[in-house]
Amino acid sequence: MSMTIKERRLDGVVILDLTGRITIGDGSLTLRKHVQLLLDRDQKEILLNLAEVDYIDSSGLGEVVRSYTTTQKAGGDLKLLSLTHKVRDLMQITKLLTVLDVFDRESEALKSFR
Repeated sequence: MSMTIKERRLDGVVILDLTGRITIGDGSLTLRKHVQLLLDRDQKEILLNLAEVDYIDSSGLGEVVRSYTTTQKAGGDLKLLSLTHKVRDLMQITKLLTVLDVFDRESEALKSFR
């Protein structure tokens, strides 16, 4: 199953609801293009909802980090929401939980952008 992205806006934050797998090829490229499109439109507060992401490989993980750094360099912020158990474990092992802001509840994540 390839990754799909549904975009919505709430309180000035763009929420990207990701579904499927973030893997080398289509998944990571889809994420890269979508984040870049948002930054090109000067939308710099981005929340990635990973509740429906069932798998992420090293390339996908790299793309999440790349999206984070690209957004930071553009003067914005990118945060993560609703990590599955598998994805949270991967983030823990790679120590990315110490770098990225991760939230379990959407309301808390949105407040953090203010």
